[in-house]
Amino acid sequence: MESVSNVKIGCIGCGIMGGSVIKAIASKYNPSNIFISTKHPEKAQDFAAKTGVNALKSNLEVAKAADYIFIAVKPAYVKEVLIEIKEAFTTKKTIISMAAGLNLDKLTAFIQPPDLSAPSTDLTFVMPSLVRIMPNLPAMVGEAMTAICHTSEIEEQDLSVVKTLLESCGKAEIVPEKLMDGVTAVSGSGPAYAFMFIEALADAAVRFGMPRAQAYTYAAQTLKGAAAMALEDQRSPSQLKDAVCSPGGTTIEGVISLERHGFRGTVIEAATAAYNKSVDMGRK
Repeated sequence: MESVSNVKIGCIGCGIMGGSVIKAIASKYNPSNIFISTKHPEKAQDFAAKTGVNALKSNLEVAKAADYIFIAVKPAYVKEVLIEIKEAFTTKKTIISMAAGLNLDKLTAFIQPPDLSAPSTDLTFVMPSLVRIMPNLPAMVGEAMTAICHTSEIEEQDLSVVKTLLESCGKAEIVPEKLMDGVTAVSGSGPAYAFMFIEALADAAVRFGMPRAQAYTYAAQTLKGAAAMALEDQRSPSQLKDAVCSPGGTTIEGVISLERHGFRGTVIEAATAAYNKSVDMGRK
């Protein structure tokens, strides 16, 4: 496999998600091999000053300089950006899209000429490998859960490089594209559900007399610890829950109250609503 430390990495758009991923990669690998561009050049310059990456003046310059190009703009602008950088596709490139609702077929259609049966007038054009990813907000603290899907034409070494790069900001797994709407609903949207749970748990602590700042610490650390156990302990979440519930104790009373008020069903319905929205976005 090509050494990840030597690959040239580009990122078009460095907002919250794109910026978080690139910042994590830059902290682990040589930032001088990373090239970025944004709609507002001053923001790119500021990001470059903080991370050591290279801020370039145009998206096309980034695409020409990089072998692996993250597209981190809003979904509505992805087609425009891919057309803009198409001139750079004269050597093998790997495009990595973060856009929700844009499947691999749509991304392919944005790049390929409309009439595939006609001979290409551009003999230098090399169709890039296409990867679609769904990271989540905890990428900001190196704890992302990122799903990766890809076209069948991608070479194994390129896929391995992409996965290794994404592991800089947390966990990354390859999934079939049919699971991406579910990924969006669970890990993409899931942090919002968790933040609401933390807020509610902290509200309860405040109700019991704890200062607000301390309440947030207790609630957040409790969820962080529970999540770490769920990932590292060999027992299932159900078994771990049972381990906290002493017979006739306080926790089982809280669990019964959650069940009485439809806690599980509410979470499932929330994720289902997000899933349906993701499916709907993909149809447009």
